[in-house]
Amino acid sequence: MTTEQPKVAKAKKKKAVKQVPRGNAYILASYNNTIITITDPNGDTLGWASSGMAGFKGPKKATPYAATMVVKSLMEKVADYGVKDVNVYIKGIGAGREGAIRALHSNGLNVLSINDVTPIPHNGCRPPKRRRV
Repeated sequence: MTTEQPKVAKAKKKKAVKQVPRGNAYILASYNNTIITITDPNGDTLGWASSGMAGFKGPKKATPYAATMVVKSLMEKVADYGVKDVNVYIKGIGAGREGAIRALHSNGLNVLSINDVTPIPHNGCRPPKRRRV
């Protein structure tokens, strides 16, 4: 004889979504992909999306069109937070750089500033030896 009590599901409290009127948008535009992250001023991620998540495969992931679709899907994710103004930080030299910024602006975000944070080597690694054939 087993006397099991019926399991009662506890109702979870819905977490109140904080309103973030100003945030940061980080765009990583490589030759193979475009990844966009929107954060609050502290750097806590509100949402992110990439062209692979948007359904693009292979060389199509690094196109400007893919970047616009990524921004569109990202805006649906972060709509609850009420982000209106963003500072944009771009890293990389892929084709999605320009398209992503234009898409941010056309999807209702006010772009306050654009900073290029692409790492540049200041005479970093030693180049390989000259090839002898």
